[in-house]
Amino acid sequence: MAIRTKTRAHRVATRNLAGGPGAPRDALALLKADHKEVEGWFDDYEDLTGDAQKAALVAKISLALKVHTKIEEEIFYPAVREATADDDLLDEADVEHACAKDLLAQIDAMKVGDSHFDAKVQVLGEQIKHHATEEEDEMFPEARESDMDLVGLGVRMAARKAELIRELAR
Repeated sequence: MAIRTKTRAHRVATRNLAGGPGAPRDALALLKADHKEVEGWFDDYEDLTGDAQKAALVAKISLALKVHTKIEEEIFYPAVREATADDDLLDEADVEHACAKDLLAQIDAMKVGDSHFDAKVQVLGEQIKHHATEEEDEMFPEARESDMDLVGLGVRMAARKAELIRELAR
């Protein structure tokens, strides 16, 4: 079952990245779509009661966050840092990523039902929502106002995202 879920997630992500209907058109749209999807999954998690459902959703969240943070750190943040020179904002984003990765690693090492599992997922969701809001309200407008090639950047990010999904979803 888990293999089918990963394969389906890979097909959906790859189809969305390939430029089909509704596919993000630039880097900011791609990242906003990721934010919206993961935030929705955290909201969905709060309503789940079954261990298997929780485990499956946390696995989706984990994969999505690992891929998302990687494309931001490898491609998006360096481009924004160069175009805007807003080191404070980007340094804060780096620290927030590190905190989220640490909490995610703790969750990945646990099983549903372990002490503090649900609390850690909830706190991770709160951190991610805060981080996404800051990016969208502060960083994205600066990026949009700069001379960055957001479409070209989005193409690079989408290709790397598809590659990472193939690698990590195994």
